[in-house]
Formats: sequence, C-alpha cells, structure tokens
Amino acid sequence: MEKEFQFWEKIKDITYQYLDFTLNYRQSGHPGGSHSKAHMLISLLFGKKMLYDIRKPEYRFNDRLILSAGHTIPIIYSLFAVIGDAFNEMYRQTKDGKYLIAEDKLVRYYDLLTFRHRGGLPGHAESSGKTLLLKFNTGPSAHGLPASVGQALALKKAGLQNVKVFLIEGEGALTAGVTHESQNGAWAYGLGNLFWLLDWNDFGIDDRPFSSVVYGTPEEWFSAHGWKVFGTMNGHSWQDVYYTIKKAVEEANENIPNFMWFKTKKGYEYGVYDNKSHGVPHKKNSEIFWETRKPFMEKCGVEFVGFGKPASSDPDEEKKQWEENLKIINRVLTSDEELLKYITDTLIEIAETLPKEAPSTFVLNQNPYKDTAIYDYKNYPDWLFAKPGENVPNRSALAKWGMYINGVIGKKYGRPLVIATSADLTESTNLHGFGLGKDDFGGFGVYDREKNINGAILPSAITEFLNAGVCAGLATVNLSENPHEDFNGFWAITSTYGSFMYLKYGAIRLFSQMAQDSPIKFGKVIWVAGHSGPETAEDSRTHFGIFEPGVLQLFPKGKIINLYPWEHNEVPVLLGAALATDINNIALHLTRPPIEIPDRSALGIPSHFEAAKGAYIINDFDPDRKKDGTIIVRGTSTTYNLIKILPQLRKDFNLKIIAAPSYELFMMQDETYKNKVLPIEDWIDSMVVTNESKKLMQDWIFSKVSEEYSLSSDWDNNWRTGGTVDEVLKEAHLDCDSIYNGIERFVRDREKRIARLKNIL
Repeated sequence: MEKEFQFWEKIKDITYQYLDFTLNYRQSGHPGGSHSKAHMLISLLFGKKMLYDIRKPEYRFNDRLILSAGHTIPIIYSLFAVIGDAFNEMYRQTKDGKYLIAEDKLVRYYDLLTFRHRGGLPGHAESSGKTLLLKFNTGPSAHGLPASVGQALALKKAGLQNVKVFLIEGEGALTAGVTHESQNGAWAYGLGNLFWLLDWNDFGIDDRPFSSVVYGTPEEWFSAHGWKVFGTMNGHSWQDVYYTIKKAVEEANENIPNFMWFKTKKGYEYGVYDNKSHGVPHKKNSEIFWETRKPFMEKCGVEFVGFGKPASSDPDEEKKQWEENLKIINRVLTSDEELLKYITDTLIEIAETLPKEAPSTFVLNQNPYKDTAIYDYKNYPDWLFAKPGENVPNRSALAKWGMYINGVIGKKYGRPLVIATSADLTESTNLHGFGLGKDDFGGFGVYDREKNINGAILPSAITEFLNAGVCAGLATVNLSENPHEDFNGFWAITSTYGSFMYLKYGAIRLFSQMAQDSPIKFGKVIWVAGHSGPETAEDSRTHFGIFEPGVLQLFPKGKIINLYPWEHNEVPVLLGAALATDINNIALHLTRPPIEIPDRSALGIPSHFEAAKGAYIINDFDPDRKKDGTIIVRGTSTTYNLIKILPQLRKDFNLKIIAAPSYELFMMQDETYKNKVLPIEDWIDSMVVTNESKKLMQDWIFSKVSEEYSLSSDWDNNWRTGGTVDEVLKEAHLDCDSIYNGIERFVRDREKRIARLKNIL
C-alpha cells in the first residue's frame, strides 16, 4: 500500500489547496474540520472498501455516503474537484468513454468559484447536483445520524445487506440527544451495514474542549450501545486510517452496527488549530495564508499569483487572481500522468466491482407503487369504512387502512409498502395495523433483526427524533432501475402526539428540501399527529396540541399535504387522494375520542368520498332565503358538534356550511369546483370553526373581521386546562351551545360585518 499512500498524500495536498483558496477568497466556510477529515475521506473513497461508481452517483447498488458534519462540505467539494478534474483530463487525452463524467454530476475546479453564492455550491452538504453521491442534506447537528439508520435499514429490508452506509461526523455533534436514539435504533435493527466514522478532534466553536464536558472515549460511548468499535490515535497516518477502515469493513457482523474513530488535529496543516480553525478562514491574502502555501509551492515547483502580496481592492482583479491560482493547482494535478491514471483507474476499478443486476436476495423486483388499488379510495373494500351509528374514533381507521395497504396490497408483492414506527405508541396511535394481515394472510408483523427482516412495524422506544430521521432516510433510498423516473423502495409512517410534532420537524424539513431539489425520485412519508386537539382532554394541556401541530404547516405551499379528517370514514379517502399526488410529505391529524358515524344520507350531507376534494359543502344556501353567511369547519369535535345542531341551524339561519379537511387538496381542484364550494363572495362573508388555534386556520380565514367572529380553542388567548372531553370542549367554547351562540352572533352582526369589510376592501 505504500505506493497508494504516496498518491493519497498528493491528492490531499492538491485538495487542501483547492479548499484553502476557496475559503480564503470567499471569506466564508469551515476550514478546521475540513482539514482534519481529509485522511479518513480519501482513505474511504480510494481504499476500495466503499463501493460506488463515481460516474453514476444515482446507481442503486452504490454504497451510501452521508457527511453528517455538513459544515465540512468544503473538503468534499475540493476532493470532488480533484476527481472531476482528473476524469475530465483523462477523457480529453484518450476520448475513452469510461472516463466521461457528465458536467452536472461532479465538481470541477471552476465550480469552487461559486462556493456559497446563489445558484452555486451550497454552504452545507446537500444531496443534489454535483454532490449527489452524498445521500442526505446535513448541517444541523447530528441530523444525519438517524437518516443513516433509515437508509441502512431500507437496504437491509430490500435484501441488500452488503450495500453499506458510511457516515462522517465529529464528536461535538455526538453530544446531541439523537445520537443516543440512533445508537439504540441501529443496534435494535441489527444494521451490520452501517459504518460511522468519527473525526475525534476535541473541539467545536467554543474555547473549551469537548473532553472537559463529555466523559469517556469513543470506545466507551459506542461499545456500551452494542456497536463494534475500531479506531486509531493516528488519524493523520494513511496506514493507520486505512487499516482501521479495512478492519471494520472486513470484520463486520451482519447484525451489529460499526463505529470507527480517528484521533485528529482540527485545522491539520492549516496553521490555525482547534476551535480557532472552526469557521473562520485566514484573512484574505494574509501573511499566514501565504505562509501555509509555501510547502505546496516548494514541493510542486510552482508559485501562486500574488504570492506574499495583499489582496487587490479591485473585485475583478481579485477574482482573476483567484481563478489563476485555481488553474495553477489544476495544472499540478493534470500534469502528473501517473496520478491522473491512479485516480481515474482506481475509481473505475471500484465501480466495476458493483453488481450489474439485482442479487437473488433483492425483494423489490416489482414496483407496488404503480398499483392503482393503493389510491382508488372509491373501490377500497367495505370493511375499511364504519357504518352509520357506530361509535369509533377516526384514528381507528388508520389501523384498518394500514392493514389494507400492507396486508392486502402487500400480499401481491411479498413485501410491505409502508414501514411504521412510533414512539412507544404503536397501538395508541393505531400504527399496529400496518403489521396485521387479512383473511388468509397473516401480515408482516413486527420487524426483528434476525427473525423477521420483512416486518413492517419497527420496535422503537420513545425516540421521536430518531423515528422522524429513520423515515426520511428510508424514503430517500430509491432502488428503482430508473430512479429519475420511478420510485421503488419503502414508504414510511411515523406517529406521536400532535403536541410533540415539533420533535420531528427537523427531519421533515430536510426531507422536503431534498425532495424538491434532487433529480432522484423519493418515496413518501406520512407524519401522524395523533391525539391532537383538545379532545385529548384527560391528558391535559401538556399533551393535547392546539398550536404545536402548526409545525406541519411550516413549509412552502405544495411541499406538504395536511389532512384533518373529522370522522373515521374520511381517513382512508384522504390518504388515498393525498398519496396519489406527487407530494412527498403527508401530515395526518387524528383525534382520540370515539364519535358517532353520521348517517350522511339521512342528514342530507355528501358522502365521505367528497373529503378527497379537500373541502365540500355540508349545507348549501336555500336560494329562497336571504343569505346569512358561510361557516368553514375543521376538526373532529367541532364538526361533530356542528352536525348535531345542523337541523336547528337549518331552521334558524340560511347558511352555507363547508367541511374543510385539507386546504392543499382543495387547492388542487379545478376552478369550477373551487368556485362552487367557496366563491369569493361567500368567502368574504365567512367565519371558521376549528378545534385547534386560529393561527392554524389562516388559509381559510378571509380577513381580520372573519377572524374576530371565528371559533377556536384559543378564543381567549390562553392555554386550555384538562378534564373530560365535554368539560374541555365547553371551556374551549366548542360545545354545541357555544357553537350555536357563535354562529348566531355571526349572523346577527352581518350588516355590521359587511360594512366593516367594505371599508377595508
């Protein structure tokens, strides 16, 4: 390996120059951790233990790479530029197609000019564009860890235990709570294909070392969680780093996750060390910057433009100097024929080891997500729906739908479609149905790392953050032959109390960003805000969410679909309709108490199938009476209580009443339908009734005047208390009498309201 190590040393030297010039001229980015990770990264990419095709970062059988320490993305850009430049030069010289890498698939030296500029190379790691080899968007501390667990799990469940997931992190991020969750999860799922690499340099941003606030060593941190641990105190020794990786991969156990640590110096060969090197590049053309260029210039026989001189005050001249120096570094690389051939032929050799066809263990040979039975809610079996007069909670419909999707549809394909995970609330939030079968099919059951890899229910503890990241990671593993066109892998569903949904937001947000920008198709994740609203009365305000589920609205329009079924039979309908769209995030808001299923026909209200349109008319205006206004209602108890007084409302007032289970689905309808349900003249003269807060109904509230008359759980701007459901709903002014009185006031003040609106409009 000595010859290999010599090549790696020169690759490192060139990479450092690309890196340092980029940060020096941009005056932004993170040099310290980027420098300290060079040895582990180069050893990983060139050591033939990570198997991938650099020319095809989307290839389904590539090993995965996640830079969880996403702030150290400059080392990735710089090393990728070395690789990209080498392949480009070899193709230029030989015209051999094996060296051709598409321009949009790998970084080139001139791309470094765009670092941290709009439309250029992002300031933190992103799985898109020229860094598609990276498999998750990272930067927030430790957010990459649970995603790596999800990706490794997806590969194992697909029968691809030999496809590995490598993750690089620093020990500062390991202090985050999700590390503990991810350590336990990876062990529970038996992820022998998961490999974490730790850059153990003892410093983050602050002056104090991490060893002053964190007890122990990496050996203690991970062996105590059941992981296999490997490491070296010489994290800048090619031999020690390489053999640590080699040993970890070759001695991996099928069901035990793997951890590698490398003792390094933050800011290695940068001239500034430890926390001082974290996120502050050398001053532009400063003395120390030029001083740390000397070893490279002497070794390679070059001199950089402007060496030893201060930066130009002319931006154009400054950029020109930057470009010229990047070209000098590039020529050092491209003039070394032996190094060029080593870089390109080694990576091609690695690529050639990948399977060309799916192995016999592969379980995703068919694509179930093209089966229309998943989405055709009008032809769902009758047993999915409750009968009028039954008292059932809407959440129980989720269990039955899960049984249908995984038990009935999954039977056709021999694998579950949806993987479910909940924070010790599997039955409480009705995710248990995803493991159940129907009739002659026993269901996929609970996942077991040895006995039931095909299981659909993950055995999770109280790990909301892990569960969210696992789901996001699962859904980003696309094992389709045509990943740009189709998705084939696993969908996921995860649940917790609606009041705890903020614990999942980070993973949902990153997953949404990736789904927007990645050229690869992703799967879908259903985020269940269970036990939402004041209906979770007995648990009191610590547990029922009237504000917190709002994090599921904090996305650009079109990036998530929120579903608020008010009764059992709307649940499967809304899910079928939402999953039929191309939107990856689906948020399902469910409540706890049972309510009576309405006899819609007897009440003269539309079928539950109308919920698929996002909004539908429960009661329309009587054309022979003067209009009294429009009521837009959302939520379980609110709609249920309004329905109970519907005969009285019809007698006393002339109202249009609209059920609004999904604003996003409603906005997808054609203009004719939208104008039929809620024309502008009706919307102007409207109020809303919701079991959550008014803030969460802003899409439906037309004006501040409308808001003033609307009914919600936060009517007095206070947190609600607790008690029985009836007691809390009365306190929230959402019982039948309060709803009637609120509507009566709305109607009584109509002329006054309209006059105020005219002044505003």
